[in-house]
Amino acid sequence: MLSQERIKLMTKMAAYETNEGKTYMSIGSYFRSDYMGMQVLRSIISATLGFLIVCGFYVYYHLETLMQDIYKMDLWAFGKQVLLYYVVFVVAYALITYIVYSFRYSRAKRSLKRYYRHLKQLAAIYDIEKNSR
Repeated sequence: MLSQERIKLMTKMAAYETNEGKTYMSIGSYFRSDYMGMQVLRSIISATLGFLIVCGFYVYYHLETLMQDIYKMDLWAFGKQVLLYYVVFVVAYALITYIVYSFRYSRAKRSLKRYYRHLKQLAAIYDIEKNSR
């Protein structure tokens, strides 16, 4: 005989598995440090590429001015300034990434705990139905 409580629980779990459960289960398969390290590394690579693209556009836009002033400017100071901007940009981007993915990881873990609690309830319902036969 089918239990309505079991059917409701199974329906809820199936909806979870097809929607946010996919992403949460993939997040939950990592340790926190591994997940955070991977995401921060990806963001540092993305920030570096973005910074290089922005620098390329800046140089392209100001190419005439840069070519006229290249012999007048202190290239070491200019290089240090660009490096400082790069470091500040990457650190800020990595910090924001760490905060965002830390929240995502904790939300996924809470959601997976609730999912596993539902699995235990479902197993208990099966045991009760099996023993009552």
